[in-house]
Amino acid sequence: MNENDLLILNFEEVRRRSIKVWRSIPSDLLNWKPDDKAFTCAEMIRHVIEGEFLYHQILIHRGSAALSAIPNPFETKEFTTVDEDLRFAAPFREEFLKYVKTLTKSDLESIRIDRSEVGYVRTLGDMLLRIAYHESVHTGQLLDYMRTMRIECPNIWD
Repeated sequence: MNENDLLILNFEEVRRRSIKVWRSIPSDLLNWKPDDKAFTCAEMIRHVIEGEFLYHQILIHRGSAALSAIPNPFETKEFTTVDEDLRFAAPFREEFLKYVKTLTKSDLESIRIDRSEVGYVRTLGDMLLRIAYHESVHTGQLLDYMRTMRIECPNIWD
């Protein structure tokens, strides 16, 4: 297995487990949130899906500076259901994974992504791991939401 294979496997496994959690939240509870400052379940799901699109743009442009000039297709798309959001995001996810497959070991180590506006500049390889970690953290948050709502959590440790 090479670097790309491992990255793709990680992205696919993280998403597979996220989807198990997302689909386990009853539709009538997607607007639940633990307090007024928190995301609702639906907002957190959208945040993850939209975040992957935005991170992809950051990687392509080697930093966040170009984000203001790039149209965000998620801004005008209202969340309806988990499956509808996944369908909407599917072409963007496919493009992201296709991009990851094209990267070389040298790219992962030498390309720098400038996010100095939020306090860091990292290698492309580091950023890719951060993207998967971001989704994993939010999946964990949703599991906590589910426990707080006293609904059954799916087994993501299969």
